[in-house]
Amino acid sequence: MIAPFDGLPAEATAIAGGKGASLARLAGAGLPVPRGFVVCAAAFQSFLEQHGARDVVLALMERLDVHDTTALNSVSDQVRAIIVGSPLPEELHAVIRGAYEALGSRIPVAVRSSAVGEDGESASFAGQQETFLNVRGDDAVARNVRECWASYFAPRALFYRAEKGTLSDTRMAVVVQEMVLADKSGVLFTVDPIRKRRDHMVIEAVFGLGEGIVSGMITPDHYVVDRKSGAVVNELISVQSIAVLHDVDHGGTRHVELSEAEGAERVLGVEELQELRTTGLRVEAFLGSPQDIEWSFRGGELLLLQSRPITTL
Repeated sequence: MIAPFDGLPAEATAIAGGKGASLARLAGAGLPVPRGFVVCAAAFQSFLEQHGARDVVLALMERLDVHDTTALNSVSDQVRAIIVGSPLPEELHAVIRGAYEALGSRIPVAVRSSAVGEDGESASFAGQQETFLNVRGDDAVARNVRECWASYFAPRALFYRAEKGTLSDTRMAVVVQEMVLADKSGVLFTVDPIRKRRDHMVIEAVFGLGEGIVSGMITPDHYVVDRKSGAVVNELISVQSIAVLHDVDHGGTRHVELSEAEGAERVLGVEELQELRTTGLRVEAFLGSPQDIEWSFRGGELLLLQSRPITTL
């Protein structure tokens, strides 16, 4: 039901989902990954079965026409209400509590969806399911695990999954990972996915947490770097008016206004760009294909939060 990153096998996608399996492999290779554990796909299957919901969910999925918006929203609401409204079995809650406490006393964590069918070579499910940041306490973690499961059945997730695969696949894991209280964050594409150039890398960066990029609320700095030499081929420094930071007092995140001078500063220096380049090349070589990598710097330390294949080449 629960596995730490270092307790998963080399090929763990069927157990831990795309995100969980990728993090486990990176951690196993000695790459800088924050500590964490996976609530495995079997836990969700057990949860559905214990509440007598598995057959109900599968029946709803089988007859769903995702192109019928009314039906799509209705089925989504029904399934998500079942999941969010049903308590975790005490045994499962207990093992989640134990795994969370093993990370540290009430440390903030990120609770992130990890579907078995996501982040493959042919399709990326990026942004289709929920992520919860700066979560504290085992009760909050358990609640957000259910919210992640429920997000697998959100209308947009159902529509995407129907177009890319099958709605009968209910294998869903959840990653619980030490929250990185980042100074700066972003994404790294180990090749240029827009111009299809394999001699360039593309790096986007914001101050604070990467949620600003994911949500589209902040225009990131944009750097194009030569893969071999590390030379900066092109850069666009954005004026960033806000940064997304963790909320120490209330959990979750908060938006902090930046002065014009602060927001106009470049996010990444030359040394940071070079560290990202060399780390990106290591990750690509280890995983065997061009990668889309989420990263953060915390106190000058580079940490990798996720890596998935680039599917648009």
